[in-house]
Amino acid sequence: MAKAVFQRNQKVWVESVGAWAVVEKIVPIWAKGFDEPVRVTYEVGLGRPFLAHELRPEEREVEGGGEGGSWRLLRARNKWQAPEDCAHHPYPGTFPVVVTDLGDWGGWRVPGAEYDRDPRLIEFQARLIASAPTLRSLARDLLTMVAESPEDAPPAVQDLARRALTVERYLQEIPGGEVASGRAAPAQAAE
Repeated sequence: MAKAVFQRNQKVWVESVGAWAVVEKIVPIWAKGFDEPVRVTYEVGLGRPFLAHELRPEEREVEGGGEGGSWRLLRARNKWQAPEDCAHHPYPGTFPVVVTDLGDWGGWRVPGAEYDRDPRLIEFQARLIASAPTLRSLARDLLTMVAESPEDAPPAVQDLARRALTVERYLQEIPGGEVASGRAAPAQAAE
């Protein structure tokens, strides 16, 4: 029996057309004598229905991982609630998963009950976590910039650099272990 792979309003890549589209409608195809659809097609506003193998989901990658790697925000199917039961969710029928490993496992997930309690907050947290390597890279660039010419940096920028250095030191502290990245942060030499 066929199951829906994509959700309504989900952004997908249409291989045969070579364009991004949004799933407008999920069309189950029923056959007499079966309890479930035998096939599912998707209308994406390109003139004809598409099968799941013709579509590819959007995978968002956050660049600038450095030691943190490439973290991605993916969507997982919600097995505990039907899309009709969770129409108030931003992406009904799915929940966010932040993958921190190249093998698409490991990372951050949230229990279904917690997601259902405040889905918009969880969506924000997922995007924030997936953006963490990029934000860290920005902070390190700020530290490097201030370390290269501390006398030229305005007081407000120097204060931002001090705050970024505090966060970087916190990230580097592993109880009973070595420095997380194996090397010093760029601005530590500036002190």
